Amino acid sequence: MGREKKLIIGNWKMNLGVHDASLYLHRLEKLVKVHRNVEIVLAPTMLAVQTLSLQIDRRQFRLAAQNFYHRDFGAYTGEVSAAQLKGVVDYALVGHSERRHIFNEHDKDTRAKVQAAIRNDITPVLCIGETATEHSADETRDVIHDQLAAGLTNVTSEEASDIIVAYEPVWAIGTGINAKPADVTKAVLAIRSQFKHLFGSKVAEEVRILYGGSVNEDNAADYLMLPGIDGLLIGGASLDAHVFSAIIEKAHKNSKKDT
Repeated sequence: MGREKKLIIGNWKMNLGVHDASLYLHRLEKLVKVHRNVEIVLAPTMLAVQTLSLQIDRRQFRLAAQNFYHRDFGAYTGEVSAAQLKGVVDYALVGHSERRHIFNEHDKDTRAKVQAAIRNDITPVLCIGETATEHSADETRDVIHDQLAAGLTNVTSEEASDIIVAYEPVWAIGTGINAKPADVTKAVLAIRSQFKHLFGSKVAEEVRILYGGSVNEDNAADYLMLPGIDGLLIGGASLDAHVFSAIIEKAHKNSKKDT
């Protein structure tokens, strides 16, 4: 899918059980208007993915997995694979900072998950971003370079054009600290520069880049207006139906391809 649509992903994290997730989706269905220039993706807890896949109107919403294991099948007690999620979700988060820093997932894990998603026809949303220490040391560009190079190893140019990158500065996730527009713009330029180096100019122009990190109703429009930003990855604000629907409306109004 091209960059003509704004992409809004709501990451519910470890919130809302099966019943509450179903009720919440019902509220969203009433509040969220369908716009041809905005794609809306919901990432519920794994327990609710299957239930919501039966309830959801895919003309209005798509589903994403928050996590998965990189092996397709096998003796991996407690894990869910991309192969098992195929046909249930359209997207999957990979390399989210909470996976990297709380669960100690390494670059090799991220790389394996990107490849697993691709071979199972699931679009990976590769999350990258620097910590507060790295940001203070002016290492943002280096972190972006390293995380992209590691996560996209063995990915072809054709596959790379369909991958989504979510820039989420770790120091801004769930902290209420907002990244400055200038910093986000620099990060986006660094991402596209790395894609150009790895896959060429055409792919660098086509790849969709999202911003995430304490996004709310008040600042969403500012981030959506930044050059090169194709949407948002939203955490806590996606759990409030009225706030989330308001952000979606801002994305609709912001899109140049308003139909």
